[in-house]
Amino acid sequence: MYPFREGSFAVRNGWYVAAFRNELGRDLLARTVLNQPVVLYRKEDGEAVAVGGRCPHRHFPLGKSCLTGDTIVCGYHGIAFGADGKCVDIPSQDVVPHAYKIPTYPLVEHGLWAWIWMGDADKADVALLPDLEEIGVTATGMTARPFYVQEVQGRYQLLNDNLLDLSHLAFLHASSIGTVENARAPEELVKRPGFLSCRRYIRNAEAPAVMAASGRYAGKIDRVTGMDFYLPGFHAGIGDMAYPQNHPEHAGETIVTSRVYHAVTPATPHSCIYFFAMASEDVEGMDFMFDYLRPVLEEDKFATEEIEKMLAIVGENPDELLIKTDRNAVEGRRMLQAMMDAERSAAAAPA
Repeated sequence: MYPFREGSFAVRNGWYVAAFRNELGRDLLARTVLNQPVVLYRKEDGEAVAVGGRCPHRHFPLGKSCLTGDTIVCGYHGIAFGADGKCVDIPSQDVVPHAYKIPTYPLVEHGLWAWIWMGDADKADVALLPDLEEIGVTATGMTARPFYVQEVQGRYQLLNDNLLDLSHLAFLHASSIGTVENARAPEELVKRPGFLSCRRYIRNAEAPAVMAASGRYAGKIDRVTGMDFYLPGFHAGIGDMAYPQNHPEHAGETIVTSRVYHAVTPATPHSCIYFFAMASEDVEGMDFMFDYLRPVLEEDKFATEEIEKMLAIVGENPDELLIKTDRNAVEGRRMLQAMMDAERSAAAAPA
């Protein structure tokens, strides 16, 4: 499906964000990940777990059931499942068939997030998770905070494309965080297995509107923008701003250092879950940004959902007239397609 080859939807063997850690508790949290219903909760000892969200009896959603101890009791017929997925009780009969069980999934709490592995459990390597120091979550002086969770009615790769081509800031977000230099400044790319990075170094240019809105210096600035993509669905962004080198009093001094985190998790072939978080040295400033950035993220959601609607009209394989700034997004697509192709080949290989 667009923009991948026919039959390709999403990478299975990879870590996706299933929830912010602070969402997890003793209430059942239902999510759909890679077209599978999942239920997340904390056991009585505090451990977070992820199990299948569908009762195998009549397909009732276990996320709309109840938790007794560490056991999910289906709200339809009372069939109960432990955190290991095994059925422990069927009230209407004495024998519990061996076939009565639900899937379980590796779930790791790392940084602000709970990461799920929907593919082959024996391949779930925590070393593949982003390094928290590298992305700024645990960097000296930085405070990280979860902001929003959105359900987006558009395929996840549309949001990945959005985050891999930051030239859209100059137009979709022109009234808030973008300026024309987000499209005009040269872009530098770095690629390694499982990782794709872009940077734009903007010099002596007009500050975006957010600077004045937040009460900061609003003259010309030097700015570094970019995004680090940790495949298959996590983006760590950089937004450093400084006084320009020709400033008479503060030449080159930092005005603000911030990081933003976008986790894009495939839900169904035509929908995704979008997690947004931020880190900054300015804790009070993040209170302002929490309210300020909400409509900005709504603009990304709007664009994604409108493109999804257009694809429903024109069909799944429209021609694209690509331009120079598509280079990073196209590279990201190719890398994801290669991962899906490798999974398909491995599945087809003789045992």
